[in-house]
Amino acid sequence: MNRMSDTGVAAGPASGQPSHTHRLRGLAGTGFIATLAAMVATTLAATLAQAVGVDFEVPDGGETIPLAGFAVVTGFFSVVGIVIAVALLRWSARPAERFVWTTVSLTAISLVPPFLSAANTATTIALLGLHLVPATVMIPTLARSLRARTD
Repeated sequence: MNRMSDTGVAAGPASGQPSHTHRLRGLAGTGFIATLAAMVATTLAATLAQAVGVDFEVPDGGETIPLAGFAVVTGFFSVVGIVIAVALLRWSARPAERFVWTTVSLTAISLVPPFLSAANTATTIALLGLHLVPATVMIPTLARSLRARTD
């Protein structure tokens, strides 16, 4: 049976654990910083690939992928990763482990479209690498943050 103080306020846990809201906010904050880092790293890698001659032209429509497009897509899918991490922190008994399995699987699936794009070999290889750059930033950062918040 829970007892309330005379003021009608229930006493919180005295374990020294941060509140659930604080844990979620901390994870989201870490995720957004990692998102910015992933966006910069991916755009820089795309810039370097372009500098060595990769044209990023996708024959399906004949358009070239702009550098800003890499940043926008990286930012969007990084935020999706943050949402997955927050959901797992909230509802999973082993959020870090499940996050790694989920995001590694999604990263593997994301490697299929560059092969289907009918782009030249250099563009296909560059796109494959550019899928892995943000994954190497986001997955370890969020997994580490999840572990720190569940210990």
